[in-house]
Amino acid sequence: MNASPPGDAPGEGRYGEAFFRPDRAGEAERIDFGALAYDDITMARLRALGAGPGWRCLDIGAGTGTVSRRLLGETAVASVLAVDRDVRFLDARPAPGLRTLQADVTAPGFAPGFAPGSFQLVHARFVLMHLPERDRLIGRFAELLTPGGVLVLSDAVDLTSERTPATPYSTAMRAMWQGLRATIGTDVSSVPSYPHLLRGAGLDHVAAEIHVPPLVPGSAISRFWSDTWQRSRQAMVATGLVDDAGIDAAVRYLESDACAALSAGMLTVWGQKPQEPTG
Repeated sequence: MNASPPGDAPGEGRYGEAFFRPDRAGEAERIDFGALAYDDITMARLRALGAGPGWRCLDIGAGTGTVSRRLLGETAVASVLAVDRDVRFLDARPAPGLRTLQADVTAPGFAPGFAPGSFQLVHARFVLMHLPERDRLIGRFAELLTPGGVLVLSDAVDLTSERTPATPYSTAMRAMWQGLRATIGTDVSSVPSYPHLLRGAGLDHVAAEIHVPPLVPGSAISRFWSDTWQRSRQAMVATGLVDDAGIDAAVRYLESDACAALSAGMLTVWGQKPQEPTG
């Protein structure tokens, strides 16, 4: 597989097809490692934004459904509709109040039964970074909110730079981002623009926060990156930035006490749909 040079347009592949296929053994576990690293942060933010009894929630790209189920179990929301292009992991772990919908949110009319104003919460984590036309999708998600409802988006931000010390980890991360951009279109470069895009979608009270989990041996985030590199190895090697031996060295580095690096962060951005005027 040939990778495009840095700066070329993102590839036209799809997440879950060439890489991170849900039918590959261990993919649910890889997703759950990410959930272990980030779910507590996500849930704290959703609770702070008011998620609670009576709320109807839409969880886009719900993966294995950890956030959906925690919303139901910890905040007692009325219902959660969990949407994904493949719902096998969601259907394998049912919960009272959880409905699933197999759909592609990039398709026109992806949810023909949804009227504007259907949900108090629309949440998407690690979804838009893999999709084109983020501004159009953000506008569509905002339309689904009730007045006063909140849109919450979380995606990765790459914290490596040209000044980052060269280590097996930083080399592997650069190769991963470039390889995934060239093959399936993953692009985290626009993630810092999300607050502006939410304002452009007509939302108020826009704010953001970033969380960077520590890379320590055996941690959930370290195991997530190690597994992610294994599953995207072909795209990484195709960049020419790293070879198989380099990826293996990066995995060993993550598992060692010598590791001294920053994980990619999770940037969470939220905004509220204005209340309808009264009187």
